[in-house]
Amino acid sequence: MPSRDSDWKCVAPAEAALDPSRLAAAVEFAIAHETVWPRSFYLPDGQYAPIQEWNESGPWSEVVGPVRERGGPAGLVLRNGRIVAEWGDTTRPDMSFSIAKSYLAVLAGIAVEDGLIKDVNEPIRLSVDSPFFADSHNGRITWLHLLQQSSEWSGQLFGKSDQVDHFRQIGAGADNSRKGQRRDLQQPGSIYEYNDVRVNLLSYCLMLLFGRPLPDVLRERVMDPIGASGEWEWLGYSNSWVDIGGARLQSVPGGSHWGGGLFMGARDHARFGLLIAGRGVWAGRRLLSEEWIKAMLTPSPTLANYGFLWWLDQTAEAKPDLSSRAFYALGAGSNVIQVDPAHDLVVVLRWLQGSALDGFFTRLGQAIET
Repeated sequence: MPSRDSDWKCVAPAEAALDPSRLAAAVEFAIAHETVWPRSFYLPDGQYAPIQEWNESGPWSEVVGPVRERGGPAGLVLRNGRIVAEWGDTTRPDMSFSIAKSYLAVLAGIAVEDGLIKDVNEPIRLSVDSPFFADSHNGRITWLHLLQQSSEWSGQLFGKSDQVDHFRQIGAGADNSRKGQRRDLQQPGSIYEYNDVRVNLLSYCLMLLFGRPLPDVLRERVMDPIGASGEWEWLGYSNSWVDIGGARLQSVPGGSHWGGGLFMGARDHARFGLLIAGRGVWAGRRLLSEEWIKAMLTPSPTLANYGFLWWLDQTAEAKPDLSSRAFYALGAGSNVIQVDPAHDLVVVLRWLQGSALDGFFTRLGQAIET
């Protein structure tokens, strides 16, 4: 494993059993299909582009975290940990949107390993003293529910209500015409809903357990050991500061829905992907338990292609021409960390049109020779 970027081995595609011309076609396709979001993230009318795309309106749509101009299309393709293709500025620490959710899943695994979470099936109220779990409905919510996005938690966190993502759909053909309309809550663990307020609640609860800012835990336990740059940041909202044990800490979101989130370059994301591809081991040192990685990548009962905040390539909508063992950290924009263990591939994509993802992975699959 590369200790620093200067040590990262680059090889010709043919040496890694990839067809050079077909791999080049995949890269050219990614470069040619940049997301339609403006690089400032703001439309001519001043609206935050993600909010418009999700058809969000109402009292919870205010952007409350920092927003920074993004770079252009960028990415890497790694085979056996070696770089076989790289394009764009892969060191630029851009906003990463919901890729951050998969980082939260890893932090939850560290909390389990440290004994801060005794059992993911136990109610969160047993280890987190918070009014957010005081009533009979929320009091039944477990760590597993939050990790699988099936919690049905109800409330407000940092000025955002869970209702903002009721009826939310994501992916190709998403219909968000009813997004934000209140619906009747179901039993915790009974249905899947992609809900950023509830993911932010998981982040907040993990911060309470560690008693430290999550970026500090991630840097110490994961990013520094895998040789990541010092350029990345994980930023919260202007109103997400809380007092814990006499210290003032900022809770960080699991995305950039309302600004903030994980600002990180493609090369650092690739290192993270390599760690998961290596089943939690980096350069002979175990950083994350293999049992936790297996749990993260196990299909959820409420959504077959979702694990613990990771997407799984296991349904009819799976990416073509790649292995059913592949899995993804996926953020709007489109921002992707893809791991395909069957082909020893790790891919990072930045700022690709969502409708072009399948086209890229089709071309990449066609480049695989063995």
